[in-house]
Amino acid sequence: MAFFPIFLSIVFVVRNQSRHIEKILTDAAFCVAPLVSDYEIIVVDNASDDDSVSVLKTLTGERGLPNLQIYALTKEVDADTASWAGLENALGDFVAVIDPMADSVEFLPEMLEKAVSGADVVFANNRQKAPQSGAYRLSYAVFNGLYKHFNGIHLAKEAPQYRVLSKRVVNFILQHSQPAMTYRHLPATGGFARVNLNYSAEPKLAHIKRLGESVDRGMRLMVSSTRAPMRIVTSLSLFGAVANLVYSVYVVIVGMLKADVAPGWVSLSLQQSGMFFLISLVLLVLGEYILHMVSLSNEGPLYHVGQEFTSARMTRRERLNIEEVEAAVSESLLDEESKRIAKCQP
Repeated sequence: MAFFPIFLSIVFVVRNQSRHIEKILTDAAFCVAPLVSDYEIIVVDNASDDDSVSVLKTLTGERGLPNLQIYALTKEVDADTASWAGLENALGDFVAVIDPMADSVEFLPEMLEKAVSGADVVFANNRQKAPQSGAYRLSYAVFNGLYKHFNGIHLAKEAPQYRVLSKRVVNFILQHSQPAMTYRHLPATGGFARVNLNYSAEPKLAHIKRLGESVDRGMRLMVSSTRAPMRIVTSLSLFGAVANLVYSVYVVIVGMLKADVAPGWVSLSLQQSGMFFLISLVLLVLGEYILHMVSLSNEGPLYHVGQEFTSARMTRRERLNIEEVEAAVSESLLDEESKRIAKCQP
């Protein structure tokens, strides 16, 4: 088995998985422990309704699993925001973001090999997908098609959720005003060295994704990562200006060629055609700009950690203690040797 001399952080986002979470974390620790020099497993509980938090708290006890970091959110958020809650608390040289119900931890060695070789971002796409409704698949295809048209990348295929990021990428995302939203697309569109891998593994559990929330998240992602909406507004403004210019010319021609035009029609038409579109478009642009500025300046935190637990057992601390004991023993032996030599000297 390959071995990588790195500190690896693994982020799991779970919700209502109290029956499976212990096996998920045990299997992950079994797979990762011999793979890297040191590791931590960060679990973000996305406001579970069951007793997941109690189970996770038990797993951080003296007889539980080592190297666990638990963050229990007080309200449910989207998957990207929950993932970022774990990412910004990660300490590793590389951070792996894994959906335990859809992704395979066993594929991590192949991803780490690419990451250690120099790739800042490694994406892994599972060819096997959980079944979804027809409406969800249609909306999913429409969104990815639009996003590829505007940004040149197919998010589902070229930037899937399963990814390994270097610390340099995480620090770069932290500099953005909305890192939880930027995290979804920036690793694929920010110019980093990236590698895309494919594998096939059966999902452990079918996800129930709500179409309304997915559409809202997709729209926010589209607005935050492309200038296409504002381009549409400017295009409408240009179209309105040209159309009203043409209509104004038409009104002038009618006024010049026809003698039975109602009094005041020419001036009233010119005034209305010139102002109505202008005012409405100005208000629309100002409204979108104000909403965008408000979202950046007044928006509160996207998530809140209600409870936080850390494993009582941390392997790196145990190794530090061993090194400290060895150092103390060595120092004691040196002192005894010095005293012995001093006695032997005349």
